[in-house]
Order: sequence, then structure tokens, then C-alpha cells
Amino acid sequence: MNSLSLPSPEAVLFDFDGILVDSEPMHYRAFTEVLDPLGMGFPWKEYVETYMGFDDRDAFREAFRTKGIDLDEENLAKLVAAKSRAFQDGIRNGVTAYPGAVPVIESLHAAGRPLALCSGALRSDIDPILAQLGVARRFGVIVSADDVRRSKPDPESYALAFARLSERFVPLLTVPGRSVAIEDTPAGIRSAKGAGLRVLAVTNSYGAGELAEADWIAESLESVRFEG
Repeated sequence: MNSLSLPSPEAVLFDFDGILVDSEPMHYRAFTEVLDPLGMGFPWKEYVETYMGFDDRDAFREAFRTKGIDLDEENLAKLVAAKSRAFQDGIRNGVTAYPGAVPVIESLHAAGRPLALCSGALRSDIDPILAQLGVARRFGVIVSADDVRRSKPDPESYALAFARLSERFVPLLTVPGRSVAIEDTPAGIRSAKGAGLRVLAVTNSYGAGELAEADWIAESLESVRFEG
């Protein structure tokens, strides 16, 4: 595994699913549990190619759109709640962090770097996993699907996360281009880039060729070192 040394960033903004934990299979199983009884499920390959970059709301909207079925906001909310319950059931047996993820978080926190989490997952999905990993207090800002109207690849979530970090760490942050987002999907990369951030992509979910828009690409966070 090739090592990668990055210039010291002012702040680091982490994606959640696919960067901290391999929770995408659990999300897929939860979607399947909700959609299969409705005859609207989809295979894993389609989930990876189409749905992985969406938050829950947009994933359900897309699933219904492809079937030519209208989905109103009331029923959308019910589907999102049902999927969240299924996901919560799935994580009760514990989750495992990706190699290098927790050490990188701890190292950056010890160095005084402001950290944010910027995810398309619901906050109710995020908090229990952060608690299990023991890193909940390391993030000065958490932006989830609950906080934004538009999911990745729209830049809203990363722009909001950086704005909140800037408010909390006024002396330390200047412009987005001096901070780094860590992502695993093309949609996430476009979101972070749209907010002016530099991006480190990790090939946990997609190959390097599909992540080519990132500034740096690593096979694993185990191989990444931030200078300074």
C-alpha cells in the first residue's frame, strides 16, 4: 500500500458512510426491508451505481420515480422513518470502523485540527455509531440529512459544515480551499468541490478512476499522513 502525505489542512471534514464505517451494506438491507414488500426493491449493483450517494429521502424519491409512481411528502416521511428503524435494528450487533479511520480522527484531534462530519445519513443513524466507535466528541460540527434540503452532490451540506466550523473556530479557519474533505463517492466529491474544499478520496466504495475529480486518492486511511 502506497503512503500518502498531505499538506496540513486548517480543518478536515469527514464523510460518514464509506469513510468511517462500512455501513452501506446495512443501509442497503434496510432499504430492501422497506421496499421489497412494495415490489420496489433493487439489486446491490443498482444501489452502488445509483443510490449510494443519495440521502434517504432522495433514494426513496428515485426508487419511486424509476417505477413511475408518485410519492408525496407524507408517505416519504413514513418510508424514511421505517428505513431508519430497520437500520437501527441492524447496527445493534455492533459496527467496525474502516482501517485507519479512528487513528486519523484521533491524530487530527490531538493536533488541534477542527473536525466536522458531513453526511447524507440521518442524525439518528450517525450518533449510535459514533458512540460505538468512541469518537462522538471529536467532531466540533455534525451536518446530517436533517440539516439540509438538498443532498450530495449538491454542495449545501459541505458549505453548511464549513460555515459552522468557521463560526466555532474563528481564529483557525480562513477559506474552504485550505481545508480537506474526505470522501468515497463521486457525488460526495462533487459536493465538497462545489463548496470550495479540497478532497481526499478513499477507494472504499469506488475505484480510483471513478474518483478522479478528487485532489488526492488513497487506498485506505491507513496510508494517509497529514503533515504538521
